[in-house]
Amino acid sequence: MSEPDASGPPSLLRRLAALLYDTLLVIPLIGVTVAIASAIEMWLLGIREGSDYYQMNPQVVQLLSIGCVAVFFTLFWRKGGQTLGMQAWRIKLVDETGATPGTGRCLLRCGAALLSLLPAGLGYWWCLIDKRGLYWHDHLSGSHLLLLPKREK
Repeated sequence: MSEPDASGPPSLLRRLAALLYDTLLVIPLIGVTVAIASAIEMWLLGIREGSDYYQMNPQVVQLLSIGCVAVFFTLFWRKGGQTLGMQAWRIKLVDETGATPGTGRCLLRCGAALLSLLPAGLGYWWCLIDKRGLYWHDHLSGSHLLLLPKREK
């Protein structure tokens, strides 16, 4: 369903504020996930707590972290087009038709957002010169952000 009174793309500062808010939520989620995976791995390997030095493979930690971030954003975007940070900053993710994006499009956006980070975050800074204020991953995923109007009191 389209958002008729949305007022175009949000500013970069607003987007970064929402991202910071969401980062504060997703970091503990990553920590809990890695701790649980570590405990399971130690149990499977028969390592007792405090008996041996143990460190989880860094690539496994990276994959778990990326997976947590992708699941976090995909679940929120799929539910209503907004994470908690996006709700606080009146930002909504929509597809080209103005509808809430599907799961595949949300996962594609997560993957494309990683690509936007690679060249020093150029894919994010791109919104400053794009005529429609879009990131690279907006273009790649066929979705974009809208600034929602203020709610009437």
